[in-house]
Amino acid sequence: MKRLLRTIVRRTPLYAAYRGYLERRSWRLAKRRFLSWTDEDQRRLAFYRPFVAPGDVVFDVGANLGNRAKVFSRLGAVVVAVEPQAACADFLEESFRGTPDVHLVRSALGAAPGEAEMSICGAHTISSLSHDWIRSVVASGRFADHVWNRRERVPVDTLDHLVARFGRPSFIKIDVEGFEDQVVAGLSRPVPALSMEFTPEYLTAALRCIDHLAGLGDVRFQYSLGESMAFALPEWVGADAIREALAAVPAEAVGDLYARFDG
Repeated sequence: MKRLLRTIVRRTPLYAAYRGYLERRSWRLAKRRFLSWTDEDQRRLAFYRPFVAPGDVVFDVGANLGNRAKVFSRLGAVVVAVEPQAACADFLEESFRGTPDVHLVRSALGAAPGEAEMSICGAHTISSLSHDWIRSVVASGRFADHVWNRRERVPVDTLDHLVARFGRPSFIKIDVEGFEDQVVAGLSRPVPALSMEFTPEYLTAALRCIDHLAGLGDVRFQYSLGESMAFALPEWVGADAIREALAAVPAEAVGDLYARFDG
């Protein structure tokens, strides 16, 4: 009954006007946050510094509103910000105008080039190309109150193509709401390090990432929880150990899987 009432309310003109107001307000706040440099930005900078040196190429896949891209840029990297959502890409283009070492790619990434349908949520940070991920996070209750009520056809490229175009990155950050395994599948050669977001209720994507990366070379893994900007394990571990560690992550958590190639 509650879900039915929410659905009815969301279809009213008043609710649409209210959502429009909230959306405009959220973009203003996002711009203000982007232009500031916070303690959280500084913690991120300190965390990513071991992965990124001045002049390195970094891929920010699922750049959204640039909270990682601006940190990579501050570290002196050449940043390739990959974002398929039109509104978010527009925000990035405006925010990084005049920053020559930040390159915007208005595309999704996947296992092969083409096109795909993206489900757009009012909370733009959880728009996704993975219908299975959306079903999982709604069923778990994590995002049960959100709706993905728009669709956008977006171009899809691959990590291999980006490497050919921009050069081999020292670090790839991937945050694409359940589509991480498809992004990683488009990489055929090792890079020094990557991060991939995961949620426990849809651990399948992270496990596929582990399998693919383990097939590319001598790789070690770590993970972090939430925005802790700290590794959860005392040392980097192999594929079997990281699978066991991720299986024990609390159901309500969210985190990032890290991979580092040795040699």
